Amino acid sequence: MKELEIRKYYKKKINELKNHNKLYFEKSSPKISDGQYDKTKQEILDLEKKYSFLKSDSSPSTTLGYTPSKNFVKSKHRVKMLSLSNAFDIADLKNFEKKIFNYLNDKINVEYSVEPKIDGISASLTYKNGFFVTGTSRGDGTTGEEITENLKTISDIPHKIINKDFPKDIDIRGEVFIKKSDFNKLKNDFANPRNAASGSLRQKNPAETKKIPLNFIAYTYGYFEMDKIKRQSDFLNSLKKWGFKTNQYNKVLKTIEDLENFHKKFEHDRFDLEYDVDGLVYKINSLELQKRLGFTANSPRWAIAHKFSADSAYSQITDINIQVGRTGALTPVARIKPVNIGGVVVSNATLHNEDEIIRKDIRIGDTVKVERAGDVIPHVILVDLKKRDKKSKKFLFPKNCPSCGSETIKEFNKITKKYDAVRRCINEGYDCEKTSIEKIKHFISKEALNIDGLGKKVVEKFWDLKLIRFPYDIFNLDYIQISKLEGWGDLSVSNLKYSIDKSKKVSFDRFLYSIGIRHIGIENAKLLAEYTKSITNFLNFVKNEKLNEFLNIDGIGETQINSLKKFFENKSNYIIIEKLSSLLNIQDLKINKDGKLLNNTFMFTGKLTNMSRAEAKSLIEENSGSVVSSVNKKLKYLIIGEKPTTRKVQQAKELGIKILSQKEWLNLLD
Repeated sequence: MKELEIRKYYKKKINELKNHNKLYFEKSSPKISDGQYDKTKQEILDLEKKYSFLKSDSSPSTTLGYTPSKNFVKSKHRVKMLSLSNAFDIADLKNFEKKIFNYLNDKINVEYSVEPKIDGISASLTYKNGFFVTGTSRGDGTTGEEITENLKTISDIPHKIINKDFPKDIDIRGEVFIKKSDFNKLKNDFANPRNAASGSLRQKNPAETKKIPLNFIAYTYGYFEMDKIKRQSDFLNSLKKWGFKTNQYNKVLKTIEDLENFHKKFEHDRFDLEYDVDGLVYKINSLELQKRLGFTANSPRWAIAHKFSADSAYSQITDINIQVGRTGALTPVARIKPVNIGGVVVSNATLHNEDEIIRKDIRIGDTVKVERAGDVIPHVILVDLKKRDKKSKKFLFPKNCPSCGSETIKEFNKITKKYDAVRRCINEGYDCEKTSIEKIKHFISKEALNIDGLGKKVVEKFWDLKLIRFPYDIFNLDYIQISKLEGWGDLSVSNLKYSIDKSKKVSFDRFLYSIGIRHIGIENAKLLAEYTKSITNFLNFVKNEKLNEFLNIDGIGETQINSLKKFFENKSNYIIIEKLSSLLNIQDLKINKDGKLLNNTFMFTGKLTNMSRAEAKSLIEENSGSVVSSVNKKLKYLIIGEKPTTRKVQQAKELGIKILSQKEWLNLLD
């Protein structure tokens, strides 16, 4: 399919979603099922990942959950309501457990709290001194809608709790849902139970909400100063004691095999339940271990959602296109005859990379099996060789970038001693149109400068009009010219200008992330910001060719250093960052000056007891210290575990660096 046709189809799907969003969130009268709605969103996300030019400011990829409505007061969660990582088979579960053991640096006996994942609407209830004072929807995970009065209409939610063990200040979290039997009485007004729950909670008049038989099941907490409760299962028991309903199928299991067996049985029996479920949630039962494991940028390390079976179908490949991403990666995408997979009409499937095409011998014209599972992009599993036509054509992967014509390469991985599977455009600057557009979209994205009103679709339009070519062009836009464009009035132009001006104040780590350097994600950007402290210092490191010093940063390795060097070999990138630094108010990193380890640097050698390096590093940083990865004069303490590296210990002694055992180091923290 040609690019114009792809854009047309994508725009159609975006408009469909916008229409359903309006029906869903504003009018609370959705016309499609919850499954169809979610699958429409996923199809848009899949399209965007396959075709770099398919982006829109109305895309579901820009938010986690949904943006709080202007009809309700916004309320920021005291503790974020993050999403969960997904597992689809026993291999995913084993990998989940392996990561836990690696992080804790100890293969300990763990047990899991198992809870059904009800397909409803998440809500957070704040109780102070026993009284229910505020109720908030999940929203985008950081900020939700204040819907207290609507939640008070649900009989499952206590307004006052007099139990003496109930905390003075706590956020109780759970799921609002409608039973299947109750929904049957309402199905003329709502598309499905989940939409009925959502629409009811977002009524302006609580009296209207009260007419709907909503239910609430509690399953966790947000803000909560724990003291006596030690396990998730104990917390669930406390919830029942306090007057909350919990799921009758909650249980504690000990092994991955137990989880897998329970999942198989539950998946078979789930259709007999009185509510919809789309999987099971497994949580490390120990709250102490949960605290130690902590969170990644998007999800807790100690929990995972085990989704139900994947769906698949057969279709024919009509064409194969190449998508060029922000980092120059060339991704092959199969255009297939539209096929319904689990209620979603799929017309594209990723082929991953050149090696996968060769390994599976995928050709244009082949009949292939396409699978999609949960949030995973539809992908080609295998070719049905029995149906291969003589007219099928082998796909020749381009040796030059289809966007700019530059050479494409597969980088050699020194660790694996193999060439990477992904082929990349070598253009590191802004000379490649497709990568440039994607870089600018990344620059204005939610995790970067987060410029409201300048969505991905607007970036594409401004690019076509030559209003934007580089990130700094955003801060020199001709608003008079924009006001003359179709669809842009005085208010929308004013809002855009306000958002852009507001984005000029940005933290140093977010700015580093926004630049879009390969291998420098949110976490690595934070590490570099903590080490260099300011954009001026960072640019001095680049200018004076001292990037190798970043090897002192624990968590930054040769991969990141080489990526930085390659990025700044293109002089235009340095110039662009210099211009941006003069236009923006980049906030120097604020240092916690209250920690016990302030101005102290540490390094580890040897295996730590009952603690991973990651956890130890986190402890040091929480207490204002810093961790380096080499022995030098800047190092103050060398912490030794079991079987330390003799060379490092000797170097420390020669430089007069203080050597501590793990116990002595922990004593510094009391």
